[in-house]
Amino acid sequence: QVQLAESGGESVQAGGSLRLSCEASESTVRMTTMAWFRQAPGEERDFVAAIRRGGHTYYTESVKGRFTISRDNTKRIMYLQMNNLQPEDTAVYYCTAGNTILSSLRSAVNYNHWGQGTQVTVSS
Repeated sequence: QVQLAESGGESVQAGGSLRLSCEASESTVRMTTMAWFRQAPGEERDFVAAIRRGGHTYYTESVKGRFTISRDNTKRIMYLQMNNLQPEDTAVYYCTAGNTILSSLRSAVNYNHWGQGTQVTVSS
Protein backbone atom coordinates (compact mmCIF):
# COMPACT_ATOMS: atom_id res chain seq x y z
CA GLN A 1 0.00 0.00 0.00
CA VAL A 2 1.36 3.39 -1.00
CA GLN A 3 1.20 6.00 1.74
CA LEU A 4 2.69 9.47 1.90
CA ALA A 5 2.43 12.04 4.68
CA GLU A 6 3.93 15.53 4.59
CA SER A 7 4.85 17.69 7.54
CA GLY A 8 6.87 20.80 8.32
CA GLY A 9 4.84 23.54 6.68
CA GLU A 10 4.67 26.81 8.61
CA SER A 11 4.37 30.56 8.23
CA VAL A 12 7.73 32.30 7.89
CA GLN A 13 9.07 35.65 6.83
CA ALA A 14 10.87 36.21 3.55
CA GLY A 15 14.46 35.04 3.75
CA GLY A 16 13.62 32.33 6.24
CA SER A 17 14.06 28.57 5.96
CA LEU A 18 11.90 25.49 6.40
CA ARG A 19 12.44 21.77 6.03
CA LEU A 20 9.53 19.70 4.81
CA SER A 21 9.39 15.98 5.44
CA CYS A 22 7.49 13.26 3.64
CA GLU A 23 7.12 9.92 5.39
CA ALA A 24 6.57 7.08 2.96
CA SER A 25 5.48 3.47 3.15
CA GLU A 26 7.82 0.61 2.34
CA SER A 27 6.39 0.17 -1.15
CA THR A 28 6.70 3.86 -1.90
CA VAL A 29 10.44 4.17 -1.43
CA ARG A 30 10.94 1.37 -3.97
CA MET A 31 9.44 3.55 -6.70
CA THR A 32 11.79 5.15 -9.19
CA THR A 33 10.91 8.75 -8.40
CA MET A 34 9.85 10.77 -5.40
CA ALA A 35 9.00 14.41 -5.87
CA TRP A 36 7.63 17.62 -4.42
CA PHE A 37 4.98 19.69 -6.12
CA ARG A 38 3.25 22.84 -4.91
CA GLN A 39 -0.09 24.44 -5.56
CA ALA A 40 -1.05 28.04 -4.89
CA PRO A 41 -4.71 29.10 -4.73
CA GLY A 42 -6.24 29.13 -8.19
CA GLU A 43 -3.12 27.66 -9.75
CA GLU A 44 -2.16 24.28 -11.12
CA ARG A 45 -0.02 21.85 -9.18
CA ASP A 46 3.53 22.71 -10.22
CA PHE A 47 6.73 20.71 -10.10
CA VAL A 48 9.29 21.76 -7.50
CA ALA A 49 11.90 19.01 -7.23
CA ALA A 50 12.38 15.29 -7.76
CA ILE A 51 14.85 12.66 -6.69
CA ARG A 52 15.37 9.37 -8.41
CA ARG A 53 16.08 6.12 -6.59
CA GLY A 54 19.76 6.38 -7.60
CA GLY A 55 20.00 9.84 -6.07
CA HIS A 56 19.87 12.09 -9.11
CA THR A 57 17.99 15.31 -8.39
CA TYR A 58 15.99 17.70 -10.53
CA TYR A 59 14.63 21.17 -9.75
CA THR A 60 12.40 23.76 -11.27
CA GLU A 61 14.42 26.81 -12.25
CA SER A 62 12.94 29.17 -9.66
CA VAL A 63 14.14 27.10 -6.69
CA LYS A 64 17.61 26.12 -7.90
CA GLY A 65 20.23 27.18 -5.38
CA ARG A 66 17.60 27.67 -2.66
CA PHE A 67 15.90 24.27 -2.26
CA THR A 68 17.49 20.88 -1.74
CA ILE A 69 15.69 17.57 -2.08
CA SER A 70 16.99 14.47 -0.37
CA ARG A 71 15.78 11.07 0.74
CA ASP A 72 16.68 8.59 3.43
CA ASN A 73 15.52 5.20 2.20
CA THR A 74 16.35 3.53 5.52
CA LYS A 75 14.01 5.84 7.40
CA ARG A 76 11.62 6.06 4.43
CA ILE A 77 11.61 9.86 4.53
CA MET A 78 12.06 12.43 1.79
CA TYR A 79 13.02 15.99 2.65
CA LEU A 80 12.81 19.39 1.03
CA GLN A 81 15.16 21.94 2.59
CA MET A 82 13.97 25.39 1.59
CA ASN A 83 16.22 28.39 2.16
CA ASN A 84 15.79 32.06 1.35
CA LEU A 85 12.04 31.62 1.05
CA GLN A 86 10.13 34.25 -0.88
CA PRO A 87 6.43 35.19 -0.92
CA GLU A 88 6.06 33.51 -4.31
CA ASP A 89 6.95 30.21 -2.63
CA THR A 90 3.65 30.36 -0.71
CA ALA A 91 1.62 27.27 -1.57
CA VAL A 92 0.46 23.90 -0.37
CA TYR A 93 3.36 21.50 -0.85
CA TYR A 94 2.64 17.90 -1.81
CA CYS A 95 4.91 14.90 -1.93
CA THR A 96 4.37 12.20 -4.48
CA ALA A 97 5.94 9.03 -5.77
CA GLY A 98 5.74 6.95 -8.88
CA ASN A 99 7.53 4.73 -11.34
CA THR A 100 7.95 7.74 -13.56
CA ILE A 101 10.26 7.89 -16.53
CA LEU A 102 12.81 10.66 -16.66
CA SER A 103 11.07 12.68 -19.34
CA SER A 104 7.80 12.74 -17.38
CA LEU A 105 8.82 13.44 -13.82
CA ARG A 106 7.98 17.16 -13.97
CA SER A 107 4.29 16.60 -14.73
CA ALA A 108 1.78 15.93 -11.97
CA VAL A 109 -0.40 13.78 -14.23
CA ASN A 110 2.30 11.12 -14.23
CA TYR A 111 1.99 10.43 -10.51
CA ASN A 112 -0.83 8.45 -8.92
CA HIS A 113 0.01 8.69 -5.23
CA TRP A 114 -0.08 11.90 -3.21
CA GLY A 115 0.13 13.06 0.37
CA GLN A 116 -2.43 15.37 1.96
CA GLY A 117 -0.25 18.47 1.58
CA THR A 118 1.35 20.91 3.99
CA GLN A 119 0.89 24.68 3.89
CA VAL A 120 3.88 26.98 3.49
CA THR A 121 3.20 30.70 3.86
CA VAL A 122 5.93 33.28 3.31
CA SER A 123 5.24 36.87 4.27
CA SER A 124 7.18 39.87 3.01
